[in-house]
Amino acid sequence: MTDREQLHREGFVLLRRAIPDLWLDDLRAVFDAGVKPSEQWPVPRGMDCRHSLLDCDSKVQAVCRLPQVLAVVGALIGERFFLSQVEGREPLAGGGHQPLHRDLSAQRPGDIVGALAYFDDYGPENGATRIVPGSHRPEQGRPPFDFNDESRSVQLSGSAGDILVFDVDLVHAGSLNAIGARRRSILISYFSEPLYASHLETVSLRGIRMDTSDRFDPADYALAGVPGCLRPA
Repeated sequence: MTDREQLHREGFVLLRRAIPDLWLDDLRAVFDAGVKPSEQWPVPRGMDCRHSLLDCDSKVQAVCRLPQVLAVVGALIGERFFLSQVEGREPLAGGGHQPLHRDLSAQRPGDIVGALAYFDDYGPENGATRIVPGSHRPEQGRPPFDFNDESRSVQLSGSAGDILVFDVDLVHAGSLNAIGARRRSILISYFSEPLYASHLETVSLRGIRMDTSDRFDPADYALAGVPGCLRPA
């Protein structure tokens, strides 16, 4: 099975240590400096997480544009795309738990891809993400996914610098930060080019300040050499 076939079958890839180690201290400082309380966002944020406004920072933008990330995004979307949004998120002690859910594509399956770039080590103790591999394209005739059924979910764990890239129709969720250890990350959204007009209608509501005019062509980024979809042990 090729990397591309595996990626489309699983619906995600976990890129280990994709962020250079030398960037991490600066990225953590940018995250902390950008934290704003819920009432300072255009739309209130959840109270069980820290939320950081950091989309204009150059190093954050560099993470969003890492070639291996863009290669995976391009393979999943399959047409020209743009960087739509990036914001920081960190579950507080006793917070962060989400039920399993899908973020949902907009106009066609696969037209939106998400990425989580971790600035701290993460695991089941501090609210790491759960995913259900292969759940983004349900087989015809199968009953709807039961979001209360955790039997197929996989708890991710790994190191600062890892990046999870996933089709937004993949079933996933954040977990409880039981021990209160820091778990800073940025949540990145990439949209297919035809979604740009609708994207512009909501930029103010989403607190987006960055320039979103850049376009990325999948043909410019080779998937070869990007690690295959990695299931955690």
